[in-house]
Parts: sequence; structure tokens; C-alpha cells
Amino acid sequence: MKILITGGAGFVGSSLAIALKTNYPTYEIYCLDNLKRKGNYPTYEIYCLDNLKRKGSELNVARLAQAGITYVHGDIRSKEDFDSLPAVNAVIEASAEPSVLAGLDGTPDYLINTNLFGTVNCLNYALKHRADFIFLSTSRVYPIKTIETLNFVETDTRFALTDEQPVRGVSSKGIAEDFPLEGARSLYGTTKLASELLIQEYNEFYGLRTVTNRCGVITGPWQMGKVDQGVMVLWIAKHYWEQQLGYFGYGGTGKQTRDMLHVADLYRLIDWQLHNIEKVNGQTLNAGGGLESSTSLQELTKICQEVTGKTIPIKQVPETRTADIRLYVTDNTKVTQLTGWKPQIGVRQIVEDITEWLDKNNKALEPILK
Repeated sequence: MKILITGGAGFVGSSLAIALKTNYPTYEIYCLDNLKRKGNYPTYEIYCLDNLKRKGSELNVARLAQAGITYVHGDIRSKEDFDSLPAVNAVIEASAEPSVLAGLDGTPDYLINTNLFGTVNCLNYALKHRADFIFLSTSRVYPIKTIETLNFVETDTRFALTDEQPVRGVSSKGIAEDFPLEGARSLYGTTKLASELLIQEYNEFYGLRTVTNRCGVITGPWQMGKVDQGVMVLWIAKHYWEQQLGYFGYGGTGKQTRDMLHVADLYRLIDWQLHNIEKVNGQTLNAGGGLESSTSLQELTKICQEVTGKTIPIKQVPETRTADIRLYVTDNTKVTQLTGWKPQIGVRQIVEDITEWLDKNNKALEPILK
């Protein structure tokens, strides 16, 4: 099997690539006919396409090479960069400009060209080779104002959704796929939603086998965390190097709540989809940590203190920032019913895994994360 992973030197792309190569150094094939015989063992070939724009991506190139994965320097905005790639059996579209604040400075060209037109190039490449197409979308396709009108309760440490809600597709378990899509969601979310719509068209009219995953907050080792993307790693790294943090918005109490999906849990879902895509062909699925792996900033701070043994100053800023939301938790009911998949790694283990990664790679990561 040959697989192309776009954004392959990024956090998610490289994590998926290395996990695939580790678990499938060879692909064992059995042929069913009137004789049961063992076939040969063609190796998985995994190609990673990336432009190395994100800080820290260069560290992953060496990791990919060590794992025996072919890294191709290219840009999904350029359809010519796909011409030198071989035919593949599957495309995992993990490339994106992932910042929810991207384009809000009035220059959205890079965002739109990458997240929308780049997806078109990926779709055309997949169609050319009749390759299965797995798309990593985002929970940010759900409109901000609608989320902000949801009923919630305020506990001592977090905000939590209630079962009685003014719109469909939401309960105390979180937000489901039939949540209303009318309204603004950020330019980032809009480009991903537009890509989802195009994927539906390719699936319906070209017969391309596809599945779309609306991912919540993905995190884990090798994520280069920033304020607007990768908050879990940012929070842990600030504790690790004893630097200041802040609770921004919603009164400055740190009760904003998100669910966290360890990239190893995401890999288990993508692995299943690669080998069972006929069972989810054409589907759009939420994929997040769920209520069981959710945390507020206040709760995350306590866990970071316990795991790192360090307490840092955290300022309180009551004013809410642009494009922020009070809480988001993924309702994974649909994906669990269709695939049997559910997250296994909780918030404390995520913090422990990232802290251990910081310990092992301190010198390389300090210039990037400190």
C-alpha cells in the first residue's frame, strides 16, 4: 500500500506517518479462493508532502527519515508539486493553516489558498489515481455565535453544557454533527467547511471514496504549541520552563473548557478508516476527546502543577478575545456507533506524555517552545 500524507512534517501528519510505518513495516496479504495460501509482503510506502512553514517542522524531517518515510518538500497550493509524486492507494489530507486567527488581519490569501485550493489539488490528485481520501477537518466549522448562545452551568472549576438547549445537535455530552451550520465561524473554519462541501461533491459525482473527520483539539508530543494553536502543549511548556500564563476572557477565571484528543487516539481512528473506508464512505464524523477527556484551563493548571511540580504566575484578563468560545466538547456518538472507536487517553496522561517528551528533547525544544 502507498499512502500520501499532506502536511506530513507537521505535528499531526508526522505523528500519523510514523505510527503507520511503525505498525505496518510490511503489509501482509491473504488471498481467498479455493486454496488458502499466504501471499507476498509488499512494504507500505508512505510519502509526506510539506512546505516546512511551521516553526519546529524541520525537527520532524529527521524523524521521518529515521522511520524510513519519504519526505517530499512541496506545497499543496501548487498542483505542479503533485506531478512528481507516484500513484498512491490513499491520501490523508492533514495539511492546513490551523490558526483560528489566521486571515483576521485582513490578508486571508494564504489561508484560503492553503486550506481550500490546496484541498482541491489534493482531491484532483486522489481522483487521478482513484485513491481513498481521508480529510482532517475541524470542530471550528460550527458557528461561534451559536455556540456562545448555548445553555451551560458554571461549576467551581469549569463551564459545562446542559441537556436542554435552544438548537439541535447539542447536549451535556457535547456537540454533534447535526449542529446548525448557519453563521460565521472564523475564516479558518470557513475554509475547512468549504473543503468539506467539495469533498462531498467528489464523493457523489466522481465516486471518490472519502471520509471527513471534524477533529477537536488534537495534542501530544511533537506539537509546537502556540496561543492560537496547540494550547495544551503551550500550557505545559510554560509550566515546565516556569513562565507566565494568563486566563483570557469570560471573567478571567480560566473556566473555558475543551476536550483534548491525544494524537495516538486519532491514529487509531485513521488506521481503522484506512482499512475499512467502505464502512464510512461519504461520512462526516466528529472526532474529539469527548467529555471524558475534557478540561478547563483552571483544571489543566492544577494537573500541570502536579505533574511538573512547578507553580507559575497566571494573570487574569476578563475581556474575551476575538473568535474565542466559552466551551466546546465533542459528542463522539456517531463515530463510535459506526467504527467502535472512542478515545482511550485522558487529560492527565496527555500531560504526562508531553512532559516526558519535553524532558527527553529539552535542548531541541527550548528555543521553539520557551
